[in-house]
Amino acid sequence: MQYAVLGLGRFGSKLATSLFSRGGEVLAVDSDSDAVERIKDHVSHVAIADVTDELSLRSLGLQDMDVAVVAIGEMIETSILATALLKRLGVRRILSRAVNKSQAQILTEVGATEVFSLEDQMGDQIASRLIAPHILESITLSSGHSLVEILPLKSFIGKTLKELNLRAKAGINVIAIKRKVPSINERGENTIKVVLNDLPSPDEKITDDDILVVVGQDERISALSRSFEEEERI
Repeated sequence: MQYAVLGLGRFGSKLATSLFSRGGEVLAVDSDSDAVERIKDHVSHVAIADVTDELSLRSLGLQDMDVAVVAIGEMIETSILATALLKRLGVRRILSRAVNKSQAQILTEVGATEVFSLEDQMGDQIASRLIAPHILESITLSSGHSLVEILPLKSFIGKTLKELNLRAKAGINVIAIKRKVPSINERGENTIKVVLNDLPSPDEKITDDDILVVVGQDERISALSRSFEEEERI
């Protein structure tokens, strides 16, 4: 995956280096030459450029990026214009940082597909979400293990936990399954609720709407993430 990070302040720099350390191809862009110099050895590519200039962004190949992140928060006009230009260039997924609700609304209107605030999510968390969108939640446990909520691979759907045998084949344990089921609320309306099965039987069959709660070593979780990437390429 190719990522562009526009704005190399503390947050943008952390995000860019986190994406790169997780295997992403990262282009880091800022108009400040000192900021670019500090990060050049920790990402794939760097560029000194005005992020509000369409020709500059086009010359850097921003239109070919899978994801672009506008990590500029305080300079509101710059953030909005950069987001609008990325939309015009045809970038499919644009994440923009907002410092207040008004800015968030404007960013959405001009083209941001997702808006986040620095207080809500730090660089590492954003990087994890971009690199592994199939991992919905992740909790770091002690000694290199994590508990994660993960979407099922296509190859999992229709199979039982016994057939998948993830403990033996992937080194991870499925400890619970979240499943959407039809329900009726207090007003008598049809709705959908999420039910947690915290003791799934080996004969439990996986559906495409399930969320698997698994525990395993971090390297095992990473290996499972790579399986998602390989499946998407097929």
